[in-house]
Amino acid sequence: MAHEEGTATTENRPHGPFHDTARQHEADRLGMLVFLASEVMLFGGLLGGALAIRLLHPVDYGRAAAQLHLWLGGLNTAILLTSSLLVALAVEAVRSGQARLAAWQLRGAMLLGIAFLAVKGLEYTLEYRDGLVPGLAGGHLESPVHALFMNLYFAATGLHALHVIGGLALLGFAAASRLAQADRNAVVVGNIALYWHLVDVVWVFLYPTLYLARPA
Repeated sequence: MAHEEGTATTENRPHGPFHDTARQHEADRLGMLVFLASEVMLFGGLLGGALAIRLLHPVDYGRAAAQLHLWLGGLNTAILLTSSLLVALAVEAVRSGQARLAAWQLRGAMLLGIAFLAVKGLEYTLEYRDGLVPGLAGGHLESPVHALFMNLYFAATGLHALHVIGGLALLGFAAASRLAQADRNAVVVGNIALYWHLVDVVWVFLYPTLYLARPA
């Protein structure tokens, strides 16, 4: 018991230049927010490019969007929204000292993230079969705008998939850690949750931008 208390005390001690735990937690959160802001700018550029193409070539853009597999994109949206809910619940569980519950919720979110990647892999396979991959022989791209749209699609969704993989690694780290009742653990899991929520929000913007911009 004394050993556990000593461990918890060590976990709660401020590190580096900080002499106050609360200030360290604020710095941790600020650092994560700055990083997330840079990620927003990255994906914002891709979304801005998609908007420009749609404004300049609305008909061709809509025809290209109609070639995507709408139901698979919708399924992945539901998967990520559910995983984000589990992560949010895990943060609350850590704060209330329910470490075991939090770990299982994080593992559940990881399984959903893996399911997202599996569905995305299936979608890429179908698009390859349909000849929608630019630069490959036997393609069925109708126009230069269609090719540009597909290049943007693979760049945006591929980059997003890499972020999902990174998020899975962070969730795995959190689930494997000793999620004690220490405030430090709540901050760490909270920051990881912010990253996962960003991954979710990015997809929520990519889905209508790429999949729903089809002719009525």
